[in-house]
Amino acid sequence: MALKISVVPLGSGWAVRSSSFENEMLFTAGAKAEAAARELARRYADRGQSAEVAIFLRDGALAGRFLHPAAPGFMDALSA
Repeated sequence: MALKISVVPLGSGWAVRSSSFENEMLFTAGAKAEAAARELARRYADRGQSAEVAIFLRDGALAGRFLHPAAPGFMDALSA
């Protein structure tokens, strides 16, 4: 199952949220929040954990989803 990371509006800014971390990340610009979420997802994927980034608009509608599949063979390399 993929780790879910969301970019959501929060007041006049944006928040990046996930069950994988306790404190949400706050940004003044949506583009910066999206970039941070996608980079975080890429890092999880590089370490063997699939991740999905969901971007939401200010009205709550889903603007887009980005899937980051787990890097193949990562867990095998760790056990070698």
